[in-house]
Amino acid sequence: MTFPIMALICFLALLGSLLALPAQWRIPVVIGELLAGLLIGRTGLNLVDPAEPTFTFLADMGFALIMFVAGTHVPVRDKQIRSALGSGAVRLVVVACASAAVGIGLAVLFGNGHAPLYAVLLASSSAALVVPIVSSLKLSGPPVLAMMAQVAMADALAIIALPLALAPATAGRAALGSLAVLACSAVVLFFLRKADKNGLRRRIHNVSEERKFALELRFQLVLLFALAGLAVWSHVSIMLAGFTFGLVVSAVGEPRRLARQLFALTEGFLGPLFFLWLGSSLDLRELASHPTMILLGLALGLGAIGVHSLTRLFGLPLPLGVLSASQLGVPIAAATIGIQQKLLIPGEPAALVLGALITMAAATVAAGRYANAGKERANEKRS
Repeated sequence: MTFPIMALICFLALLGSLLALPAQWRIPVVIGELLAGLLIGRTGLNLVDPAEPTFTFLADMGFALIMFVAGTHVPVRDKQIRSALGSGAVRLVVVACASAAVGIGLAVLFGNGHAPLYAVLLASSSAALVVPIVSSLKLSGPPVLAMMAQVAMADALAIIALPLALAPATAGRAALGSLAVLACSAVVLFFLRKADKNGLRRRIHNVSEERKFALELRFQLVLLFALAGLAVWSHVSIMLAGFTFGLVVSAVGEPRRLARQLFALTEGFLGPLFFLWLGSSLDLRELASHPTMILLGLALGLGAIGVHSLTRLFGLPLPLGVLSASQLGVPIAAATIGIQQKLLIPGEPAALVLGALITMAAATVAAGRYANAGKERANEKRS
């Protein structure tokens, strides 16, 4: 890794955000960043080497921060969300059962043993995508709360289940490693809550703000990277470490100043670098060599939309069911771990990302239609 290469990466990350600039398109910024990675990586010009150690390590840091931010987006402290957990859990069970059936069917159809992986992907949701969409469109009401509760549970459970589904042969070791990460996260939660109750957290915040020390950010990074180190040592993905620590911070409450600092660090540098690394690691030419992987990506995307749409049978409006199918973190994590540990067949990582992109597109359209329908109903009431 050299400074000219780093300058190129930062420049392309800047260009990648231009695709998301038109507000009416509602295209997630990661799409442009992935496309930029495809351009300079194995699919395109081969200007960067995704296997280069420094590039890979920085991408891992970005991955940990992205999953951490995704965890902080889960509305753990929202009392209205908690009241909707019951109905959300029922819908999640239905989606999980349907996902298991479809996942087994896809594994048989495509002749591989990845049924557990496909089931987890199909059942997963992305709070990191759904929460900003709901906020930007000002969606509200009991159906939205029920959908948000379902998404929060699906996101958390899928993140925990993914390492076990990717490599069932090492499920025992992965389970022990996952328990170690979860136990340490629980200890961190205990001490953070204690520091919050005795006023220590507030004193640190005041000193940090007055002296411009950014102490909270430094503490958070120490804890995040310590948990990531534990995950690597115990043969668990750093995805779990980042996400569970994000849940811990969400449960305690994240100060707005810290949120802005993390936003700058993640979205300004390490997050785009990770998505550029991931795009550069994918070789879409493998899809041409293995056209069945294109069909797999389409099947995963449409299958996820289909199983989540079953929630309509339990009172959830169809657009919200489609919105709950939106995926980002879990498929990206599956592709990343699959590439790093060589667990997937050629073309399969690109197929997983393709499936996620399909759900993103469908979720964007569905959310817009639900918002427009709500405005029409409001206008009819006024008239």
